[in-house]
Amino acid sequence: MPDPDEPRRSAKPQRFQAPIGTRDLLSPESERRRALVDRFAEHAALAGYRHLVTPMFEDLGVFTRLGAATDVVTKEMYDFTDKGGRRMALRPELTASVCRAFTEHNPAVLPWKVWYSGPQFRHEKPQKGRYRQFDQVGVEALGSEDPDLDTESIALAWRFFDDLGLRRVRLLVNSLGEAAERARYVEALADYLARHTDALSDAAVATLARNPLRVLDSKRPEDGYVIAGAPQLSDFLGVASVTHFERVLAGLDSLGIDAEVSPKLVRGLDYYRRTTFEFTAESLDASQNAVGGGGRYDGLVEALGGKPTAGVGFALGVDRTLLACDAEGVFGPVERTVECFVVDTTGGLTGYEITEALRRAGVATDRSWAGELTDEGLGRPRSMKAQMKAADRSGANLAVLVGPDELEVGAATIRRLRAGPDQAPSAQRRVPLSRVVSEVQTELGR
Repeated sequence: MPDPDEPRRSAKPQRFQAPIGTRDLLSPESERRRALVDRFAEHAALAGYRHLVTPMFEDLGVFTRLGAATDVVTKEMYDFTDKGGRRMALRPELTASVCRAFTEHNPAVLPWKVWYSGPQFRHEKPQKGRYRQFDQVGVEALGSEDPDLDTESIALAWRFFDDLGLRRVRLLVNSLGEAAERARYVEALADYLARHTDALSDAAVATLARNPLRVLDSKRPEDGYVIAGAPQLSDFLGVASVTHFERVLAGLDSLGIDAEVSPKLVRGLDYYRRTTFEFTAESLDASQNAVGGGGRYDGLVEALGGKPTAGVGFALGVDRTLLACDAEGVFGPVERTVECFVVDTTGGLTGYEITEALRRAGVATDRSWAGELTDEGLGRPRSMKAQMKAADRSGANLAVLVGPDELEVGAATIRRLRAGPDQAPSAQRRVPLSRVVSEVQTELGR
């Protein structure tokens, strides 16, 4: 038995890692993602879309309205019971949350045009470009059946990809028709596939039992032959659906956007009607090259308790989009560095005051920090050599030096750490403390 008088040794703390399917995003990659969202926000604002932020978790019922045969609902949602006994879910997508917000707030001006960004959560097998926590950007426009709004939505995403520098993005479009037309097609498709189950993969047969439309998404070679002979959805569309789709295609053509009609294109969520579209990056592996998509969902608001309301929108995957950027060598990460580094060997407050003055003037500034504390509780200033090494590692172009000599005469030394337009590295000059900010701005070309 252990000796009770023996001092207990504390157990080694558990070392934690990010959950499977998630990861930490460090700079410069985190900065690039923020820049991508900012770029998307600019495009959305130019088209009259306003930012909407919804909760990351909702009542489970918000998402079960996506469709009982949808994988997101049946297999992938992170759902839980909260401490109040309510059934909740982390959002697996954002369109349903937007429609819930529309129903709750009942905006007076239609169409209600909003854009969003943020994380979604799905418990699926992690792979390159697919995580259990993933970010999307997107737009939704609620309150109009106008097919030109479909075109506007597609064009917004197309311009955004083009602005990022992507040149190998392909646009696929299709029409799913109205609910009754889609239902008749699903019945015919299910009958056709049921007669060919012996030639389908086991996975496709399992999908057939849940949602026949999803079989058309299969990339497995053994399913390709059967899918190629499947009925065409276009044969089941009525005049109104055909006219709507033709208007969308004409609008895209008038904008010079090359759209490829893909009769087998379906979306993974049950609420889509009429226009559906997908963007694929030809620079990525064919099995995982979808970078975004969307369509019209004229029944989702009603399913969430609102009045019948037309809607159209899209969501773009941030991870896949950035992978496409990497593959094409565009929109690369940019390391953000400070512009100026303050070196103070005096142990006083002068370095701190200079740092704050530069920051107030809009100059990104950092400084060195003390090492071990003394008996008096004050940190000993690090040596000039150690602080200059820190200044160099910071990436700053300039250093502001304050030593005993400078402090005695009320001055500071501005030293260039990296070559400027007219100055070589190590060029330096002493200036009065009152002119440090203006002189630094001049050196930086402000």
